[in-house]
Amino acid sequence: MTDGTARALQSRLSLAQWLSPGFPVSAYAYSHGLEHAITAGQIHDVDSLRIWLEGLLMAGSCQTDGLLVARAAAGDPLEVLAEAAEALATSAERWSETRDQGAAFVQTTNALCPEQLSPLPYPVAVGARARSLGLPPEEVVALYLQAFLGGLISGAVRLIPLGQTEGQRVSQALHDAISAEATRLAALPLEEVATSALRGDLAAMGHETQEVRIFRT
Repeated sequence: MTDGTARALQSRLSLAQWLSPGFPVSAYAYSHGLEHAITAGQIHDVDSLRIWLEGLLMAGSCQTDGLLVARAAAGDPLEVLAEAAEALATSAERWSETRDQGAAFVQTTNALCPEQLSPLPYPVAVGARARSLGLPPEEVVALYLQAFLGGLISGAVRLIPLGQTEGQRVSQALHDAISAEATRLAALPLEEVATSALRGDLAAMGHETQEVRIFRT
């Protein structure tokens, strides 16, 4: 194994660690509005879950998060990206979700990495930390989106409920779209950010006043 290959492998292992379900950002506590959509009957089986997640990926919050990850990984000013992340959060719970997970991510990675970061919204923090890895931005974005959607699938498996294998089929069905969107988002400037997944945004807002709930968002 050459030195370059070894470094690339170590970088991928670091990114996989940071995005794993066991990394202490409390990802399991956030449903991103999914809990409200399931309670309202909008998501009730494998097909409706897949369609909902495809909407988030192709036209919803995955668009903003993916672009923020890409721009942070590419070296854009973090202050500008942090302000954009707050402006693009479509509800109070969406903002608390990205703010709190970002703060937890920074706190833990500051203990693991020599470069110290200030608290940042989650996608900006991941992209900023990934700068040192030397990986292509589209690879960082793809793995970020895979981890994010995987967390929502895990929540849906418990809430609908679904079988574990059904959940994995949904995850696998999203691979092509994740790859395509990661490649596209990595090439865009921040000014071209756009979303249109209104049902997802409304579900996140509705969760804020939901009386019985398990998840924070």
